[in-house]
Amino acid sequence: MSITRSLLTAARSRGRRAAGRLVHRGWRWVQEVGAVSNQQPGPYRFGELGDGSKLAFPLGTVFNEQSIAIGPFCIIGERVTISAGFLPGLDLGPEPIVRIGGGCVIGRGSHLVGHQSIVLGDNVWTGPGVYITDQAHEYRDTELPIGKQWPRNEPVEIGAGSWIGTGAVILPGARIGRNVVVAANAVVRGEIPDHSVVAGAPARVVRSWTPAEGWQPPIRHDAPRPLPEGVTAEQLRALVGWDLHIPE
Repeated sequence: MSITRSLLTAARSRGRRAAGRLVHRGWRWVQEVGAVSNQQPGPYRFGELGDGSKLAFPLGTVFNEQSIAIGPFCIIGERVTISAGFLPGLDLGPEPIVRIGGGCVIGRGSHLVGHQSIVLGDNVWTGPGVYITDQAHEYRDTELPIGKQWPRNEPVEIGAGSWIGTGAVILPGARIGRNVVVAANAVVRGEIPDHSVVAGAPARVVRSWTPAEGWQPPIRHDAPRPLPEGVTAEQLRALVGWDLHIPE
């Protein structure tokens, strides 16, 4: 009896392992087939979807994609919401409401919710769970529910090369300069100068760079070691496994 029980247990274990492998292979196939690109757009008709860009499956909510422009060589992570307007089926005019530049990476679970104008420059990367919106609730009437009050729109712009950390919130009217670091969980409003690091809620500049003074306050850790001389781009791509670039 014990031998029979052991054989049954082993058979069940092998069956579960085989089923697990099958499920994971099937899910990888679904992810590959469900991903959206300009070669494989599925049901979506973006205003622009550049060569080499891909929206990972499963997608988040996508509203009015005809008013969304995504440049070349972008990676849009899983469950990223990109919406133009607050309802599907809106006619928002000929110009894009949400424009994502080339070489951008949008972390999984992020939200870009545009009503007037959200512009991301080239090579803007975000961590997961970032929220970017150009619309805020109003609270002028103390008797009317806040959700029913007419909202306020202000354009948002994020400069090329910036990094937006995990869980950051970019509020209406934010104008973030080039090569800016926004720390995790920061809440950004107003204008942020080029080459700065901001943190906090509301976010404030905690480090900045100028040609005359360099980084202030100075960076405490050592600089990364330079690449060995003679390393080619092909060798780097082979090492890293991928290469994001904007075509010349």
